[in-house]
Amino acid sequence: MAEARTPAQIEADITRRRQELAATLDELAVRVHPATIARDTKAKAVSALDRTVGQAYVAANRAVTQVRAQFVTDGGRPRAGRIVPVAVAAVVLVGAAAAASARRRHR
Repeated sequence: MAEARTPAQIEADITRRRQELAATLDELAVRVHPATIARDTKAKAVSALDRTVGQAYVAANRAVTQVRAQFVTDGGRPRAGRIVPVAVAAVVLVGAAAAASARRRHR
């Protein structure tokens, strides 16, 4: 059976519980304050953006490494057999684009 409490003990318990309730209410007020919600939302968005940018960087780096491997040996020497045809194709494409542009201007 529980011991009988004195009025002073009951008052102390009520005071302690009031303080706990006040602290809880203060914490809730901070959590639902618009500035807190905006700050938390911004932090989540920045975190998601950072994660997305990081993933994009890794993917781009992987793609560049794979393309580079097609044109350079493991020792870092250029592979002329692959570079020359691509360079020729690029020159032809640029020349064709320039010719088409010149024809449009003369019309």
